[in-house]
Amino acid sequence: MKKILCIGDVALDVIAQLKEQINYGNDTASRISTHPGGQAANVACWITRTNNKSQLVARVGNDPVGFALVSDLDKYGVEHKGLMRSGRPSGVVVILVDSNGERTMFPDNGANADLEASDLPDLSDVDGVFVSGYALLDFRSREAVLKMIKKVRETKIPIFMDPTTTGAMKAVPKAEVLEWIGMMDGILLNNEEARYLGESDDIEIAEANLQKHTPLVVIKLGSRGAMAVNGSEFAKVPAVTTNVVDTTGAGDSFAAGFIPKWLETSDLEEALNAGTALAAKCVATVGARPPLN
Repeated sequence: MKKILCIGDVALDVIAQLKEQINYGNDTASRISTHPGGQAANVACWITRTNNKSQLVARVGNDPVGFALVSDLDKYGVEHKGLMRSGRPSGVVVILVDSNGERTMFPDNGANADLEASDLPDLSDVDGVFVSGYALLDFRSREAVLKMIKKVRETKIPIFMDPTTTGAMKAVPKAEVLEWIGMMDGILLNNEEARYLGESDDIEIAEANLQKHTPLVVIKLGSRGAMAVNGSEFAKVPAVTTNVVDTTGAGDSFAAGFIPKWLETSDLEEALNAGTALAAKCVATVGARPPLN
């Protein structure tokens, strides 16, 4: 059993499933629901469904949403402490899901912006660390998270990052994002993000370029599966066939499957299969978390 520390964010997802094309300036038929979310928190919750342990470093506001988010983490068995120490409201992400299950996100980091370096817990029982790119892209929490990363690196504990969406990354100079990637033992990103950061439309060239910054590069290919390279080792696996309802949290669940299995086996193909299997379970339901029943 591995324990993964997840650093970054927890938030409320407000999901609007569109039943038709957006009628700008008018009403659009939709089904709206709310679910706990946040990249780091999602990864932490999915990890508990892999017979591994997780701990979360994030912040919520002292508000009804914050209490609900903490309660939900407890139901999954995610370890945490000091989450409710912010004067800001809890984070919220509005997510539009089209008829194909693809989503567009509008994040407000809220209380997560108040992360401090002192939030980093004791690392003596931690086997790996996952960092949400949102925590680095938010200038308000960036310094604290970089200090946490430095402390983790001093312990030699493997550290992994999902740099988040291309749109979010464009708010920061690409060179700075690549500098953060250089601090990681591995990165997990999708096809579009890899081509953006790897500066090539050829995914294999992009992957090779990213390897100049970090040894392990994992690229999620959606319905085409996933691929990864670690040093000279390469692997690619197909996606698990499923009925796609909502892709929210697909990358988070993939990370939750991949990271513990990689730390356990050092086998790229086995870790990729663990990631795609968990992602298939995620996209078959609405919301970014596994069912509690």
